[in-house]
Amino acid sequence: MSVNLYWLQCGGCNGDTWSLFNAESPDIAEFFDLLDIELLWHPAISDKSLEEQEKLNECLLSGDQRLDILCVEGSVIRGPGGTGIYDEAYGKPKKDLVAALAKRAKYIIAAGTCASFGGVGAYGETEATGLQFLKWEKGGFLGKDFKSESGYPVINLPGCPCHCDVITGTLSLLVSEMPLELGEYNTPLEWYGMMVHQGCTRDEYHEYRVEEKRFGEKGCMFFHLGCHGPLVKGPCNKILWNRRSSKTRVGVPCFGCTRPDFPQHYPFFETRNIEGIPIELPDGVGRAYYLAYKGMAAAAAPARLKKRKTGI
Repeated sequence: MSVNLYWLQCGGCNGDTWSLFNAESPDIAEFFDLLDIELLWHPAISDKSLEEQEKLNECLLSGDQRLDILCVEGSVIRGPGGTGIYDEAYGKPKKDLVAALAKRAKYIIAAGTCASFGGVGAYGETEATGLQFLKWEKGGFLGKDFKSESGYPVINLPGCPCHCDVITGTLSLLVSEMPLELGEYNTPLEWYGMMVHQGCTRDEYHEYRVEEKRFGEKGCMFFHLGCHGPLVKGPCNKILWNRRSSKTRVGVPCFGCTRPDFPQHYPFFETRNIEGIPIELPDGVGRAYYLAYKGMAAAAAPARLKKRKTGI
């Protein structure tokens, strides 16, 4: 029996949709065919009329049409004043549709950081929230104790956008009814169980504290240029974008887009520090130890790392 999927877009930029459409080997059409996924609705590619869409929603909410996987992209908009009228569908607050569909779905996926944690609109007049988290705090729109019919909480796939392989990989596991191990923030450990720093081509520069204060060179960007790689869990250096690159590989600091508090309220290209030591340190590392260790590491840095200039 085929598995059906309903994709609902709420308050977001639709970047996760376009990331999904970049899937290859197989592409997204082949992927749905291979896994026998019936796409009930996706706002970017479905051709149902307004009347047909409303009829589908009625059948889903009444239980006449089963709902296997509900995928929500974008934050749930509750504003102003909890009314939800800043984001409506068919003349009604979309948040009400999210709540009703969530009660019927076997699995629920939050695609992207906005759906997972609230994103850019959290705490603003839009009163945006993630499905089961509001930034770091568990609860969000559906509540901290919510579970779908499968017994899973909302499965969070953060990223701005989320990598297409993470979405298709998660769908593959759910369709195959394979176990999906989730971490503290309801994220699959298969993709969010490692730091972005792991696999970074600049890792050795970081270990020896060969650091950069300007862009265009090969050294570590954590100490001065705002890189979140050692602080954030995500798959960017595990499953490369376009199968060949990541931000740090092209000389751009990791922005920490998988973190619950993304986007941050301080500059992206500047590392906050106390006396030259970053305020935020890698997990499990004390400040005094870090200061001593990095001082010794910098003194022992190999010449080949120090002579890193590109000449450009």
